[in-house]
Amino acid sequence: MAAPDPIRHEATDRTPEVLFDFAAGQYRIAGESYPEDAASFYGPLTQGLRQAVEERVSESLEFSVEMIYFNSSTAKALMNLFQILEDAAEAGINVQINWCYHEDDETMEEFGEDFSEDFAHADYRMCPTS
Repeated sequence: MAAPDPIRHEATDRTPEVLFDFAAGQYRIAGESYPEDAASFYGPLTQGLRQAVEERVSESLEFSVEMIYFNSSTAKALMNLFQILEDAAEAGINVQINWCYHEDDETMEEFGEDFSEDFAHADYRMCPTS
């Protein structure tokens, strides 16, 4: 099956920059995320990722998160995306997750550490930046 079309969103005041290139196995979410309707923003991302994983569009994927701020609705959406990634890794897909945060941002570091506890199969990396 063909890979889903890439999803690209420029960052806005309330939503992050998004690049989901399913065929290349490259995924990136960066910026601030507190959309009015998180389900409508993250729904297509979750659906596309699930489809790409189920159809094994790529045997390896890299998922990078570079958040500055996000709300609880976004946290739930990220958990849903991360569960798909963990299931993919358990099924034999090579999954690398990069949680990138500014080295002085203890809040984002703690969120990254909390999320990391849910992974037994995916390669989850904390990536401090300066």
